[in-house]
Amino acid sequence: MSAPADVSSGPLPGLRVSVDLNLCQAYAQCCYAAPRHFRIEGHEALFYDPAPAVQDRDAIERARVACPVQAIRVEEPERAA
Repeated sequence: MSAPADVSSGPLPGLRVSVDLNLCQAYAQCCYAAPRHFRIEGHEALFYDPAPAVQDRDAIERARVACPVQAIRVEEPERAA
């Protein structure tokens, strides 16, 4: 007989990143702080990873702090109990 799976023992879900594009002024400080996760293309078009791995939290936090208009929000979903 097998034991039920323990949901809490699985891998952590990734981070959730959102950018308020109404606040963003394309200063691109996030791109310098976390170039694997944020980039500007064309004329001020920001592209970003909305679900980076938890292991990338340091880079994402650097980008969040570097944003002069505080347009970046980072959430870490809690593990299901």
